[in-house]
Amino acid sequence: MEPMRLQKALALAGVASRRTAEALINEGRVTVNGHPVDKMGMLVEPGHDMISVNGQPVSFNAPPLTLMLNKPAGTICSANPDQGKTVFDLLIGIKERLFTIGRLDKESEGLLLLTNNGDLANRLTHPRYEHQKIYEVTVGWRVSPSALRQLGQPVIIDDKPTLPATVTLIGWNPREQSTTLRFVLREGRNRQIRRLCEAAGLRIRRLIRTQVGALTLGNLKPGAFRPLTRQELATLTDGDDHPAGRIPNE
Repeated sequence: MEPMRLQKALALAGVASRRTAEALINEGRVTVNGHPVDKMGMLVEPGHDMISVNGQPVSFNAPPLTLMLNKPAGTICSANPDQGKTVFDLLIGIKERLFTIGRLDKESEGLLLLTNNGDLANRLTHPRYEHQKIYEVTVGWRVSPSALRQLGQPVIIDDKPTLPATVTLIGWNPREQSTTLRFVLREGRNRQIRRLCEAAGLRIRRLIRTQVGALTLGNLKPGAFRPLTRQELATLTDGDDHPAGRIPNE
């Protein structure tokens, strides 16, 4: 292979997205030919230089793989088992080293993408690419018209206002005393839906991500996963020149 920056090589090998790879380098967890690296910009030649992360050699021969997982509640997106049951525990039979594209918090459910394709992950998490995300959210009790309008308003996260969400009423369940809402987000802000509901005085009972771009969960059962088809992968990379948002962390 041609020489390339170390963080790009790590992404190419499926170790992590470029952003995460940069963090690994800054933390001194990456070595090249036995020497620790803690600065950006180093050029390496994959297949020639010996690159390791946390003492484990990096392989550049793994075939690209991207999975869709229906994440169940109670699982975390971290690969650290000390923090609880991880989504990686569900990938029975998968030998490739994958990482998540975006995140869902522990109690959130639904569509989660995992890959060893660092370039794909970088495109899907970069702010200049749009991949609309749709969620079904069940909250306690009725949602008044004024609360519904408030849910669509920007909220301040990390000292910056969010883009307005599109929120519509799906239905009221008198037996369960709950309302189901449909949220459409266009950017990736941490726990945005939960913060919107909290600001409106609503308690979330269930939050499910049902769609990312053109990808939908379909009949995929909670805890189950499947590889993306070539056509589905194409929908994620088409229109790369159009500005937009990112897969959010909900």
